[in-house]
Amino acid sequence: MPTPRLEHSHRPDDIASRLAVKPTASYLRDWIYGGIDGAVTTFAIVAGAVGAALSPKIILILGVANLLADGFSMAAANYSGSKSETEDYARLMAIEEKHIAVAPEGEKEEIRQIFRSKGYQGSDLDDLVRLVTSNRTTWIETMMQSEYGLSAATRSPFKAALATFAAFVVCGSLPLLPFLMGLGASEIYTTALTALTFFLIGSIKSHWSTKNWVWSGMETTGIGLSAAAIAYFVGYLLQGLIA
Repeated sequence: MPTPRLEHSHRPDDIASRLAVKPTASYLRDWIYGGIDGAVTTFAIVAGAVGAALSPKIILILGVANLLADGFSMAAANYSGSKSETEDYARLMAIEEKHIAVAPEGEKEEIRQIFRSKGYQGSDLDDLVRLVTSNRTTWIETMMQSEYGLSAATRSPFKAALATFAAFVVCGSLPLLPFLMGLGASEIYTTALTALTFFLIGSIKSHWSTKNWVWSGMETTGIGLSAAAIAYFVGYLLQGLIA
């Protein structure tokens, strides 16, 4: 049976080089969230406007307004949310630092119970407690991860907001291209282009998951086009009521 291909080397020098680089926060979810929402909301506006039989000029105005206003709104909300997470991490870390200073034995008992719950006992458990609590940084990081489920790799609120806004504008502008170029039957081109955008986002997303890239792309496409279909029929029904 052939040896499976590994994702990285386990040579001592390679391990040392890899571990020397501190873990960094991922902004993948911000890109994916912004990209999907940008394409969905812009296409939903286009589909609703087409369903209501609005002119291409009005569709462009509505689409661009959505790109800037909704994109900025999402970025601002993501900034505030990420900033709150960062501030909460700092608050909890300050609590752990104070408790270690004031009640070290109680904090050691917490470490003991954390590793006991993982199956350690006897002298191995005693050694682990002694080793972890001998280094203040390791002690606090262990408490943050095990007690609160938080990682030391905190996210930058500004980078999170920028990733969301950039992905929203880039992906959200694609449904408007056929109308901007003045193509005939723009709604057909828009549907095809937006479906392709959804598929590409889903396919790229699969690189960080265990899902097949085709299935991931189809799943994202189905979600996006479902939202657009709802908007189209709402616009169509409202146009019939107003007419």
